[in-house]
Amino acid sequence: MKNVLIGCGQITWRNVPEAQVLAEIAQAGYAGAPAGPHGGRSAQEALEEFSRHGLKPAPGYLGADFWNKEEEAQILERARAYARFAQAVGCTELYVAPGGFNSYVTRRGLTRMQVAGHVRPEDAMTDAEYEQFAQVLNQVGEITLNEGVYSCFHNHVGSVIETREEIDRLLSMVDPNLIFLGPDTGHLAWGGADVVAFCRDYADRIKTMHIKDINPHVLEEGRRQEWDYMTFVQHGIFTELGQGFVDFPAVFQILEEAGFQGWLIVETDVTQLPTPLESAQVSRAYLRSLGL
Repeated sequence: MKNVLIGCGQITWRNVPEAQVLAEIAQAGYAGAPAGPHGGRSAQEALEEFSRHGLKPAPGYLGADFWNKEEEAQILERARAYARFAQAVGCTELYVAPGGFNSYVTRRGLTRMQVAGHVRPEDAMTDAEYEQFAQVLNQVGEITLNEGVYSCFHNHVGSVIETREEIDRLLSMVDPNLIFLGPDTGHLAWGGADVVAFCRDYADRIKTMHIKDINPHVLEEGRRQEWDYMTFVQHGIFTELGQGFVDFPAVFQILEEAGFQGWLIVETDVTQLPTPLESAQVSRAYLRSLGL
């Protein structure tokens, strides 16, 4: 693929100074890392910090309880701040993702974190919550587009939008001219979706992507025992690219045929390797083997 930038998410590094994280991401051969207005940091400060390491700011992440009417006003205000920040650092995409991990209780009396990876129909949001989610998301999309930034919906296991059915329902309710896609391959796979089929069905709306791999043996065992999210993680659900079962060559072929240009963000939320740097290097080497 041409005009594709490979970034690396900082999530693998925990309790490590940002300067070290960015230095190691650059050392591993990435072009950039996600950036957002966290802690009151200005766009100019972010640009200067990333530039010191030879990196570019990649699309940031706005997570929110979009279905919660009481939070609508502050969500829209955050969207304005994130969009202005993205525009100022040169990003044309923003990941917009659902929350609800421990705060949303399903009709079974369980949190979405407890049913991660084995969601049942009765765990879904109500019709009214879907409607609220969709209308707020459309407003967010309009706000960000006014700044030249695409709002890209991002699926996540443990949130209120995890399964293919839930994603499809939400996307059928939003304006495709306002809401685009920034899917996560690992969370699609963990949530039970066929990653290749999903990318094929929505290729024309994908503007950016988190590329993540999943250990199929951990997935199978966790579904059988109905683990919660953190138990999956503790058993090693996340793995480096090319070491799980996501068919990345097929995914990238679909993106290329669709004319994809933009950021692919590598993420291994928790690595089983000795250090985050080694994890980032393994995944970058795999992508290079595919010509990226």
